[in-house]
Amino acid sequence: MDLSQRFPAISDLKARARQRMPWFVWEYLDSATGAEATQARNRAKLNEVLLSPSILHGEFTPDLSVEMFGQTYPLPFGISPVGMSGLFWPDAERLLAAAAATADIPYGLSTVAAQTPEALAPALGKHGWFQMYPPRDPGIRKDMLKRAKDAGFSVLILTVDVPVASRRERQTRSGLTQPPRLTPRLLAQVLQCPAWAMGTLKHGMPRMRLMDSYADTSVKTSSTAHVGYLLRTSPDWDYVKWLRDEWQGPFIVKGVLRADDAARLQDEGVDAIWVSNHAGRQFDAAPASIEALPDVRAATTLPVIFDSGVEGGLDILRAIALGADYVMLGRAWHYALAALGDAGPAHLVEMLRLDLISNMCQLGARKLTDVRSRLIA
Repeated sequence: MDLSQRFPAISDLKARARQRMPWFVWEYLDSATGAEATQARNRAKLNEVLLSPSILHGEFTPDLSVEMFGQTYPLPFGISPVGMSGLFWPDAERLLAAAAATADIPYGLSTVAAQTPEALAPALGKHGWFQMYPPRDPGIRKDMLKRAKDAGFSVLILTVDVPVASRRERQTRSGLTQPPRLTPRLLAQVLQCPAWAMGTLKHGMPRMRLMDSYADTSVKTSSTAHVGYLLRTSPDWDYVKWLRDEWQGPFIVKGVLRADDAARLQDEGVDAIWVSNHAGRQFDAAPASIEALPDVRAATTLPVIFDSGVEGGLDILRAIALGADYVMLGRAWHYALAALGDAGPAHLVEMLRLDLISNMCQLGARKLTDVRSRLIA
């Protein structure tokens, strides 16, 4: 099967993934919150970012590399942390960590993933990023950071845009709970997806194993207010200071949409700002992340990371044109896994790489920062 012919775009992977996932799993992955206006706004506002092609630059191969945190990343995109990744495709965390190691790009592990940091250590490359939802207990905080560091994660991400569980009505209607429980309705959906079912049978029903190691797993929770919420708090500025003092390594704060917050975070000693509206999954009246990006860029000299709504190499270039230094994707990697199994992540890496090269050549951009001069204001 020629993957480049059958699946030339993320939209193709998404369509096939929908066919191979149980409906309740798909609804968890693909849904946002409320009327999903923020999710739609992410796409609409990205489409409004226009770049001017430049001609007569001769033949050249664009340089796609990025320098950040004293490291050279060969590509300007990575794998964003996604909660319960292993629900979307069996063993997703290990498969994605291994794919990131092969491509030499960042892999982000969520606190509420289906695998612990220790379990991923053998597959982890040199760009392991650990995303923390903030535990309120200082002992748990310290232990969690130690476990991540000992497993080989070198960059810490604090996600700050989830002070409470969002409603995610589509997800609730699907019947999914945390931990997942197979009701007759959900089991009927599983039986229609044999590859997902067999993989899950082999690896076990996914759970938030890191959080389970600190919690009473007998507690029953809803589809959105899972066991992670029993342990974590809504962080404040003192929490940021505590983490900055405790973590020896690059420290990113994720979920920033305001310039004043970015400026203060720089004053507090963080190493990068991550512009994100959680892909529309938290607050349905938020601006598109791409709308917030220019003001945040103007407010800080730190590296700026971007996500939310990215659907291809052109969107990556749009974000870079507006000031992003690096771009992360979340859903796309899980579409790739569900569509193509083990072969999916490598195919997505190559798809994005070729898309970047094609569009940069149209722009006459030999390096990524050249794209900024092609922005149509």
